[in-house]
Amino acid sequence: MRKFSLSLALLGLAAVPAGAQSIGGTYTVAGTNFDGSSYGGEATITLTSETTCAIHWETGGSSSDGICMRNDDAFSAGYVMGKAVGLVVYKVQEDGSLHGLWTIAGKEGNGTEMLTPN
Repeated sequence: MRKFSLSLALLGLAAVPAGAQSIGGTYTVAGTNFDGSSYGGEATITLTSETTCAIHWETGGSSSDGICMRNDDAFSAGYVMGKAVGLVVYKVQEDGSLHGLWTIAGKEGNGTEMLTPN
C-alpha cells in the first residue's frame, strides 16, 4: 500500500453480519502517508467466506494484497510490506465508503485512507 510494495496480509476483527456481503467490489482510494503526502489508486475487495475477504490495492505505482474482515461498521485489513506488518482499520459509512487509519508495526504515526465505491 502507500509508497511501499505490499504482499500478503493478515488480521481482522470479528464475525461479519449477513448484510456485510455488500462490501465486495471496486473502490477509488484516496489517502495520506505518514509525512502527509497524498496518494491515490484503486482497491478491490473480494469475499472469500462468510467472515473474511481479500483486498487488493493498486496505489502510487505499487500493488498490495491483504486479508480483511468486517464487524458491523468496523472493517479491518492486515498486510505485510517487505518485512513490516501493517494494519488498516476503517469505519463503514452509510454511503458505503470506508474511512480509515493505517499504520506499520514499529513506526510512529499513521496515515489515512478513504475507499469510495465505484
